[in-house]
Amino acid sequence: MKHGEEEEKMTTTALVSTRIPPQLADRLAKLSKITQRSKSFLAAQAIEEYVNLQEWQVQAIREGMAAVERGELASHEQALAILDLWGKDGKN
Repeated sequence: MKHGEEEEKMTTTALVSTRIPPQLADRLAKLSKITQRSKSFLAAQAIEEYVNLQEWQVQAIREGMAAVERGELASHEQALAILDLWGKDGKN
């Protein structure tokens, strides 16, 4: 996205103000310069990725809780068998 396109996109957004540590602000400024993206664009991207991840995690927790309420639980032995399939290091 070119600088003008970035500015055009920013006009259809909401303003969010936040404080960040000076070291993080410096890193953001450097990344902005290197990538030729605005700090606002990069911050919006980071916030979107964070919100997506948190929404996914909350949904997964809700689904797990609903499964528990329906009685869909693995026994201790079943859980151990699954873990054994994964191996000691958690990799197949």
